This record gives sequence, C-alpha cells and structure tokens, in this order.
Amino acid sequence: MQRTGGWEADVAIVGGGLGGVSAALAALRLGQRVVLVEALQWLGGQLTAQAVPPDEYPWIESVHASQSYAQLRAAVRAYYREHLPLTHEAFHTLCLNPGQGNVSTLCHEPWVAARVIDALLAPWEQHGQLRILRGHRVRRADTAGDRVLALQLCETASGHEGVLQAPIFIDATETGELLDLAGVEHVFGAEAQADTQEPHALAQADPFDQQAVTWCFAMEHRPGEHHVIDKPEGYDRFRTLQLDCWPNAQYSWTLSDFVTHQPRTRALFAGDTDARGVYDLWHARRIAWRGHFVPGTYESDITLANWPQMDYWERPLIGVSEADEQMALKDAKQFSLGFFYWMQTEAPRHDGGLGYPGLRLRGDVLGSEDGMAQQVYWREGRRIRAEFTVLEQHIGVSARVGLEGAERFHDSVGIGAYRIDLHPSTRGRNTVDIDSHPFQIPLGALLPQRVQNLLPACKNIGTTRITNGAYREHTTEWSIGEAAGSLAAFALRKALPPRAVRAQPALLQDFQRLLRAQGVLLEWPRFGALTPLLRTGYQHAQRGSVLHKVADTSDV
Repeated sequence: MQRTGGWEADVAIVGGGLGGVSAALAALRLGQRVVLVEALQWLGGQLTAQAVPPDEYPWIESVHASQSYAQLRAAVRAYYREHLPLTHEAFHTLCLNPGQGNVSTLCHEPWVAARVIDALLAPWEQHGQLRILRGHRVRRADTAGDRVLALQLCETASGHEGVLQAPIFIDATETGELLDLAGVEHVFGAEAQADTQEPHALAQADPFDQQAVTWCFAMEHRPGEHHVIDKPEGYDRFRTLQLDCWPNAQYSWTLSDFVTHQPRTRALFAGDTDARGVYDLWHARRIAWRGHFVPGTYESDITLANWPQMDYWERPLIGVSEADEQMALKDAKQFSLGFFYWMQTEAPRHDGGLGYPGLRLRGDVLGSEDGMAQQVYWREGRRIRAEFTVLEQHIGVSARVGLEGAERFHDSVGIGAYRIDLHPSTRGRNTVDIDSHPFQIPLGALLPQRVQNLLPACKNIGTTRITNGAYREHTTEWSIGEAAGSLAAFALRKALPPRAVRAQPALLQDFQRLLRAQGVLLEWPRFGALTPLLRTGYQHAQRGSVLHKVADTSDV
C-alpha cells in the first residue's frame, strides 16, 4: 500500500476513533486493503484519547448491537484477566467491571482499551492488509465533480507530506473535518424548527449554538497526602462562571438537573469510597477499583472526571478559525484543571472542612504528561446533508405519542439506544435530556446528497443536533462505523457507488444479509423477551421500550 510519495488503498479512513476502528475492521474482514489515518498515537477516540468510559444501553450484557462490539468488550475483560493481578473473585466474575463504576458495566482504564484496539488490528497490519498512519493529518482534499480523488497528508512530527489515494474515503474524524476539506455539503450547530419540525429545535437556526465540550481527567485520592497543583491560568474567572439558567457557579456540588432543570446537589463522596452502589461523583465513572485487585496493585481507586461542572460552553469550536478553536481548546482544558484545583482547595468536604488536597491526577492511565486526556471530549461536529435525516419525530418519546416504539427504517444497517442528551450550549442554553426509544440506523443517513465516494462513520451522519444527542455514544458510533466500512467493501465488490445500494431494493437486501452474516443486528428484539433492567450509573430503566432517566448519577 506504500508507494513513492504516498499510499494507496481500497478504503481510506480518516479518524481512528471507535467509528474509524470499526469501519476498518469491517472493510478488512470483507477483503479490502485499508489505510487508517489518525492524528494521535492512540486509536479509540472517545473511549481512549478522550477518556470517556463506555456509555451503553441497559441491556448491553444480553443484547449486543453487533458481534464485533461484543468482541471488543470481551477483549477488554480478557486483558484484565491475562495481564493484571485480579482477586480470585474478580477473575471469575463473568461480567467483570474493572472500575465498578456506575455509568457502565465495563468501566475501565483508557490505556487498556487502547492496547486492546491495537491487538484487534494487529493481525491485519502484520499481513499487510492494513496500514495505520498515526500522527498524520489531512492538509487538503483533491476533488473532481462529485468525487474525492486524493488526500494530502502531513506527518505532524516531521512535516513530511504524502498523497493518499483510494476509490472510497470514510470520514471518521471527531468533528467531521474531512467533510469541510472535501466540500461535502454539511451542517453544524442547531437547526431551525421550521426546517425540521422537531419539538425541541430552536425557533431560528444557529450554527454557533453548539454543545459544550469537556476535557476529562483521571484522578486518585490519597487522604493525608498533599498533591495540590499550581493554580491554573484563568482560575479566578472560571470559579465564578455561571450559566444564567443554573442555580450557581459551575464549580459547585449543586447544579441544574439535566432533566428537571431544578437544583440538584451531588458531592464527590457520599460515604465509603470502597462501597458498591454509591451514587456520588467518585463512583460514577470509577475506572479502577482496588477491591478487584490483589492488595498493593492499586494504592487508590482511580476515577474519571467527566461531569457537568467541567462542561466548557463559553466559545464554539466548530466552524471557527483555527486560532479561535485553539483558544477555546486551551480554555476548555484550563477550565477542567480549574475544577480539579477547586476540588483540592475549596470544595466543601463530605466530612467537614474545605478541599481534598490528597486528590492526584493520573495522566499515566490516559497516556498524557499533564494528567489530562489527550483530546477534548467532542459531543458534536459537522453532519452531512444526507439522503435521509433522522429527526426527533423518529425516536423521541414525546414526539411519538400514540406510536409504538421508534420509526422502523426499511434500510436499517444497525441499532442503537441512548437518551436524547444535549449538554449546555455555547449560547448559554440549558440542557435537553428527554426520553427516547431504542432506534435503528438508516442507511440513508450515511449517504451524502451529492458526493459519491465519501461516507461518514461517527457523529457526522445525517442526524440533527437534537438526534445527534442519541446517536453519539460509544455503541452506536461503533455500529455506524461498522456499517460504513461494510458498505464501502460491498460497493467496491459490486463496482457501484454506495448510494446505489440503497436505491436498488435487491442490492439493499443483499447488503443487509451481509451485515446479518457479520453479526450485526438490524432491529431490536421484542422487549417482552428481555429481562427488565436498571442500569447502574445512568439508571436508565426499561419501561416497555423507552429509555427513562430514573436517578441520574452522571451526564455524558
């Protein structure tokens, strides 16, 4: 796949997040040569570099959207069993939750996920079918008419440039940056209600009304020790920053409840930090519980901070100049560091007094030197103008009164389930957090209206800002990527553009059969056959086939 001055592939994928990884695996399994381009050294996106433990639907241990995602989860558990000294009980726990966090049944350390993903891809690399270009960015996209011809890449460290050519390109970047470079028609920010008819859309479109980003960090707690960091730049301003619709400044244990918008208090600790089933911030995304490991393996539990107090909403980051984006990213990181400093020095303690000076950043589990995630957590980016756009009316419970479940799509290429969850916006708007039905992923949402040979593979599909709030989490992103990679391979086999697969019923049925053969679910099982569950963490309860938020413990 290496050639003089560049690379050639059957499928070129830009972005090594969950969507990019699953797209690569799907295309590889179907015999295609793949080049995967990633700006960072770690693959995995929101699961690894952004350090967000998996947010999954409450039936994840019994119903897998795809066999490949089940294999990813199983490989994470296997890594702990094979490489870390678990207790006898933990080793033999079928559904091992390494961090015993509340938000997922598989809260684990990002470095483990990064190694697992590398291992999944390693056989394909060894055989020469896959080339991974880490530390590379796209400088320019060369196009002609409705096709992308090539991408000009640059290696960040050396400045060396090369050309990547392929018949099909996949944009799996966190913000849909390839859409912009290749001139693919897209939107970002908020649509107008007049255009979408969505009950929760804005009266007027506003591209710079965007969800807050969050720069996550991992930390441990060592009582009696002193690990207070230097006061972060901008702290004196950040500590008083407050949304007009919130009851107080963000640096507080009291905030606006995401669903009711009423004041809600939730502290870092609500008692014994070793206890299971405690719904405080510490337990929400705990990624390492020392009780699962032989004594001395972990001197402290490790938890992952991705909390509303850290949501940075002052500046938009999509559709702005590079200088403005970099300024916003710097502020977002300082804002999260400021909250950490506040917890160390000023936060009301659960046992009286102020501050937890024993809190210590754990950048080693995130692959960073500064204690912070390698990349900010992006909740939205650019979205293609698609052949079909998923609307609130297709999945929202309140928008489908009198209808059973979500809209059934004849061109389904996968399934997902998550609440419609929008964080505070860069215009100072409060959250939107509403019930949704488990849904399908329509093929039409993966097809740009004009461009023939570029496919989206993550948060950049044909959703609105409202429905993106349900389609953006880990499991669904993986399924979107798997559908995109499979579609690319199928179209190449047929020597047809991807859009022809949806346009011709016989081809669509063949493609759906292929997906099923790969272990992809295209529709949800009847819910009556599933055991009712409460998901510890978000506590989404199954009531029929609706995702309700019962007792919120964390918001992603």
